[in-house]
Amino acid sequence: MSLFTKPLTSSAGRIAAACAVRRRSSLTAELIENMDKKATWDRFYSESSGGASAFKNFEWFFGFEAVRDFIMPLLQAAPRPPGLLQVLDLGCGTSALGPCIYRHSPLPVRVTCADISPIAVRLMREQVRADALRAHSVSSRLEFVELDCTQLHTRYAARSVDLVVDKGTTDALLRSKEGKGKAGLVLQQCLTALRSSGSLLQFSDEDPDARLPWLETEAREPGGVAADVGVHEVGELRGMTYYCYRVTPRAIE
Repeated sequence: MSLFTKPLTSSAGRIAAACAVRRRSSLTAELIENMDKKATWDRFYSESSGGASAFKNFEWFFGFEAVRDFIMPLLQAAPRPPGLLQVLDLGCGTSALGPCIYRHSPLPVRVTCADISPIAVRLMREQVRADALRAHSVSSRLEFVELDCTQLHTRYAARSVDLVVDKGTTDALLRSKEGKGKAGLVLQQCLTALRSSGSLLQFSDEDPDARLPWLETEAREPGGVAADVGVHEVGELRGMTYYCYRVTPRAIE
């Protein structure tokens, strides 16, 4: 399976390349420094969307096909809750990841694509409406909501979510000047929202020598939800290796 459709380098480099194409040098600098800020992403999506007629999904790292084999088996193996399986695409931006999960899941799912930028949310609502997406299951639902990922508790009760997908959101926080504390808060919010059978998948280019200790430390925060952490390699491109970090709430004995 081909994991990548076009050459990418580092996280900041990918953002810079996307902005450079659109000749937004000042925006590039702002993104590199302030990827944890709502205003930064509002500006990014305003200046890079190209308008409704020229809309194109912006994919951090890679698209759905690269990681579908990490996502779909978890949905198929999940215990059946009353109603729909609850899936959260965290920091969705204008990625097609969430809509693709909605389209391809053979089981009924409610996919919530959440982002801090109302501009990204509006663009995706408009695009999905224009494309008239159809799900594999007629019972499935897809929604786009404006939501600060550090405030998941305002939308989700404890143990109510089956799968959280994070494709680059934690990376953006960890690489921002003031984002590391927010990244830890997001992790604990996800663990609280997940059912005991649920999982958080973080897709990242950060090496396990750095990410695993951080995840394990944050999962031991006093008052937080303990978790088990594992990692699998997704693929490699031009010397850059990508990983899937799976974080699961530890069963309460």
